[in-house]
Amino acid sequence: MQRDDLEVLEKNIGYTFGSRPLLSLALTHRSWANEHRSRHGDNERLEFLGDAILDFIAAEFLYGKYSDQSEGEMSRMRASMVSEKPLAARARDLDVPDFLLLGKGEEMTGGRGRDSIISDAMEAIIGAVYLDGGFDSVRKLVREHILSDLHREDLFRDRKTPLQEFYQDRKQQVVYSVIGEEGPDHDKRFTVEARVDGQVIGTGTGRTKKAAAQAAAEEAMRRQQGTVPGQGTANSE
Repeated sequence: MQRDDLEVLEKNIGYTFGSRPLLSLALTHRSWANEHRSRHGDNERLEFLGDAILDFIAAEFLYGKYSDQSEGEMSRMRASMVSEKPLAARARDLDVPDFLLLGKGEEMTGGRGRDSIISDAMEAIIGAVYLDGGFDSVRKLVREHILSDLHREDLFRDRKTPLQEFYQDRKQQVVYSVIGEEGPDHDKRFTVEARVDGQVIGTGTGRTKKAAAQAAAEEAMRRQQGTVPGQGTANSE
């Protein structure tokens, strides 16, 4: 179900729009625009702009962070950082899919969960922030909410699913609980515990509850040391 309380999304991304219709446009898929014959169009032009801006900020980030990397190595890193799957993962952490405007057909066929649609909307939001607030605003958004995690590709593997499957095979259930929350609205940090039968198997922190839960699952998998499939490094974000 699409949500209309865009203030929540603004809090999630850490930016308040001067022109709220610009944010609405960034969330408008062509299926919705066609179905409603919207005179405002869809988010594809904003996506085009956001894609270029994201590429530039990612290149700037890599140039400053990795002084010993070659052009080819940085190009490969950038391509990985801004590719569809990890970008969609960050958009999900920010609850972007909840706010998408989709046509009925697209909704019925699972469009709200499709990586391509979600990542395109994230790029459109980036374009919208640039037009609304300028380059400093969009750089802050990208660095704080995207590149802070995208430079670590391992963070975008789904860790909760393999962990749950492991315990389901043993007829046990993983339960996630928020045990801490700190920081101002624009820079929240959540702490989540993963428990099985009341026992803590992992703890993680993150800028969103979803990211913190993934981090807790990652720590749980790391503790298993090869017993659970898909193990990796725990997310401290």
